[in-house]
Amino acid sequence: MTAIAALREEVADLHRELVRYGLVIWTAGNVSARVPGEDLMVIKPSGVSYDDLGPDAMVVTDLHGNLVDGDLAPSSDTAAHAYVYRHRPDVGGVVHTHSSYATAWAARGEPIPCVLTMIADEFGGDIPVGPFALIGDDSIGRGIVDTLRDSRSPAVLMKGHGPFTIGADARAAVKAAVMLEDVARTVHFAHQLGKPDSIDQQHVDRLYARYQNVYGQ
Repeated sequence: MTAIAALREEVADLHRELVRYGLVIWTAGNVSARVPGEDLMVIKPSGVSYDDLGPDAMVVTDLHGNLVDGDLAPSSDTAAHAYVYRHRPDVGGVVHTHSSYATAWAARGEPIPCVLTMIADEFGGDIPVGPFALIGDDSIGRGIVDTLRDSRSPAVLMKGHGPFTIGADARAAVKAAVMLEDVARTVHFAHQLGKPDSIDQQHVDRLYARYQNVYGQ
């Protein structure tokens, strides 16, 4: 219960980061976190204003989306998050936004090419597109897992829908969502001037290895 209480507070705080970076509007978007050592997750409730998303509003479900604890209905994307956790034990956090530039690439069904060192650092190559899928069951989750199976990217652009990001924990998934929107915007601007060149794979590999294993404290 102590771990769940801490995650409720962290997940509530991370939703405010989505607002701070302009990744969500109204009640759209969600953050979830796996409860370590348990087949449980903490996730945002459905249709609740970001101004009202304190720790007590967060809900706990099992990894099939069934409500375990909380007074509100879980997010409409709960089944997608749960599928990811069931099939990716390395994932501790999942984020979904409708951030404008990343969603525009998703609307086109076009991967974001690896034309910036920041993309190589964080995403390890092109940011892939996942299949179109309807909300309500685990179809979106299946598309996320299948698309990222052979990719180093922590982000996927679900066609006609928007971005989902994953991470070792919820904060890492939020970071990926923030960086995704930034590079989606920059590459969009670059395309207005012409077609940018992709970075050579050998350089992508070196940049990715350095950022993942050396960069930072």
